[in-house]
Amino acid sequence: MKYTRPRGTHDITPLEFGRWRAVESAFERAFDRFGYRGIRTPIFESTDLFVRAVGEQSDIVTKEMYTFTDRGGRSLTLRPENTASVIRAYLENGMHRWGGVQRLWYAGPMFRYDRPQAGRYRQFHQVGAEAIGSDSPALDAEIIQLVFEVLGELGFDGLDVRVNSVGTEKSRTRYRDVLLDAIRSLSNEIDPESLERYGANPLRIFDSKEYGEKLKRRLPLISEYLVEEDAAHFARVREALNAVAVPFQADAYLVRGLDYYTRTVFEVYHGVHGAQSALCGGGRYDNLIRDCGGPDTPATGFSVGLERVVAALPEAKAQAADAGARVGFYVVCVGEDAGARGLAVAQALRALGGAQVDLSGRSRKKQIEAAMKSGARVAAVVDASQPGKIGWHDFKHKTETMVDEKELAAFARRAGVAEGEQG
Repeated sequence: MKYTRPRGTHDITPLEFGRWRAVESAFERAFDRFGYRGIRTPIFESTDLFVRAVGEQSDIVTKEMYTFTDRGGRSLTLRPENTASVIRAYLENGMHRWGGVQRLWYAGPMFRYDRPQAGRYRQFHQVGAEAIGSDSPALDAEIIQLVFEVLGELGFDGLDVRVNSVGTEKSRTRYRDVLLDAIRSLSNEIDPESLERYGANPLRIFDSKEYGEKLKRRLPLISEYLVEEDAAHFARVREALNAVAVPFQADAYLVRGLDYYTRTVFEVYHGVHGAQSALCGGGRYDNLIRDCGGPDTPATGFSVGLERVVAALPEAKAQAADAGARVGFYVVCVGEDAGARGLAVAQALRALGGAQVDLSGRSRKKQIEAAMKSGARVAAVVDASQPGKIGWHDFKHKTETMVDEKELAAFARRAGVAEGEQG
C-alpha cells in the first residue's frame, strides 16, 4: 500500500526548511526585542472553549473544526486558532494575577477543515503574539509595528497595512440594525442559510468568501456609527502608527473572521490585495477573557500565516536562507576505518562552523560530488590509508592541499573558513 499525506496537508522538506527557520527566527528575535515571552499550549482543547471564544455562528465553528469525542466522552477539538488557548492558559495558570501587561508569543500548527487551495491548508502553521492587560491604543500600534518590522527584515517591501475599528458593543448596537436592514434588502442575492447566520452576526458578511467582495460596497460602514470613545481610540491608534513610521490605510470594510474582536482590527498584505495575499492579521479583543470566565481584561494580538510568508519570501532572502541552512565543512570518509577519524575531524571543525560527516561508504569521487552539491565551502577528506593527513578541497577558491590533522583547525582559521566566512 502506498501511503500519502492527508488532503490539505504538506511536508516541509529539507529543501525548504531553511526558509521556514529564517522566518521563525526573525519573529523570535523581534519578540525578544519587544519583550514578549514564549508560551506553548496543547494542540487540542475542550470544544466549548472555541465555541465560546470564536463564536457559535462563525464559519470556523459551524464548518471548519476538527472535533472528536475521546474515550472519556469529552468533546475535544484540534485548535483552529491559538488565541483562545493562550487565554485559557493565561487564566488557568494565574497570569492575570501577575500584574502589568503580559506579552506572550507562540508558534505551531493549527487545524481547519477548509477547501485546500494555494496558500490554504487544513493543517497550517502560525506564529503570533498576545499582549494582555491594557486597552492602550499604543499597544495595538506596537503589535502592528512588530509585524511590520519583521516582514521588512525579511525583505518584503510595499507592504499594505490595513486598519479599521469594529467598535465596542455600544457602537455595534447602533450599527447592527442598520446593517441588518441593508442585508435584508439584498436577500434575493444571499442564500437562506447565510442570511440566517448574518442575522446572528451581520458583520460576518464583510469577510464572507461568497458575498464579502460582491456586496460590501452596497452596505453601510461601521465607521459612521462608532461612538465617541471608539472613534477616539481608533484615532489614537492611527496617531501611534504615524509616530513609529508604519505606513497604513484605514479600511472601513475590514473585519476579521473571529467574533471576539473589538475596536482595532488589522491585516497586512503583500502583492495584489485579496484574501490569499494576507500575510498577517489581528486586533483587539477586550471581552474575550471575561467571556472565558476571567476578570474583565483588555487584550490585543496577531497571528501570521507561515505558509504564506515562506511562499512569498523575496528571492534574495530565500536564497540567503537556503545558504544559511548549509554546513561549511563536509567530511569525506574513505576506507572502512575512516569513520571514527571522520567524527573527530568534524568535532574539531564544528568550533568554526557546521560540519557534516559522510558515512555512506561511497567512493571518494561520489562523496566529493555530494560535498559540492551540498553547498559546503570545504570538503575535508579523511583517508584510512593516509593517517595524520587530511585532504583539503576548497570549493570557493578551487584549491586542493594536504593538511596535518593536528593543525587542521588552525589551517581552517588561516584560510578564512569560519562561521560567517563560508560564502
